[in-house]
Amino acid sequence: MVGRRTVLAAALGLAAGCARARPEPVAPEVAADSSPPPSPSASATAAPPSREAVLARYAGQRPTRWGTDLPGVVAEVPGGALALTFDACGGSGGNGYDAALIDTLRRHRVPATLFLNARWIDANPGPFGELAADPLFELGNHGTAHRPLSVTGRSAYGITGTADAAAAYQEVADNAAKLAGLLGKPPRWFRSGTAHYDEVALRIVGELGERVAGFAVNGDAGATFTADQVARTVAAAPPGSVVISHFNHPDAGTGPGYAQALPRLLDAGRRFVRLSD
Repeated sequence: MVGRRTVLAAALGLAAGCARARPEPVAPEVAADSSPPPSPSASATAAPPSREAVLARYAGQRPTRWGTDLPGVVAEVPGGALALTFDACGGSGGNGYDAALIDTLRRHRVPATLFLNARWIDANPGPFGELAADPLFELGNHGTAHRPLSVTGRSAYGITGTADAAAAYQEVADNAAKLAGLLGKPPRWFRSGTAHYDEVALRIVGELGERVAGFAVNGDAGATFTADQVARTVAAAPPGSVVISHFNHPDAGTGPGYAQALPRLLDAGRRFVRLSD
């Protein structure tokens, strides 16, 4: 299995390719419900509970944990495959589209899970339609305003998190509704802006029928790595890793780095899966 955060040294660059916002004070931490998150597979078989029911259930709960590696956050996949995931942050985080990177994945028939922010979807209706029609890709929920998912307003990388349970609910639910309307089915996976969570917010995601994608390998350090750095990092990803990168910065080293790494990995017999595979 993969160790804790293979590219730990790159973690500070995770959000560099995304939004810029000023940090806010961290709210005091008090105990929250420690029971496991609701089962997304169970909730996905029926309509999710109403906003009022969810907010009533989590009213007054305060988190004790914060980060990218909480229980319930999926950072590994079984069977030794690699799960490549790419974020499109949108807004001030970048509305670009790395068509060359997507073409590289298509040329090598490498599946991937793409996490789309609501603002990126609005800015890229043409690319969105092409990605939605391509069975090589699974489209996931990257939030409405690209915020860390918190019930106390906690920040990550200077990006202010959702202020309370209601804001966390809306950050997930509003973009989920957008994706469901466009795709004809709800997204199965969610990743917050910066990939940071507290455990109360994670439970809210589960209530909405989605699973939370983390990462074991930070493939492009928020689209700040050079092509060679991306290639070395991705090529060295241990079996079973969920790899995080970005496809909203076409001028970054991400696309050229994957163009170098994927032939090496395929020649070595490595397999690739989407998260829902």
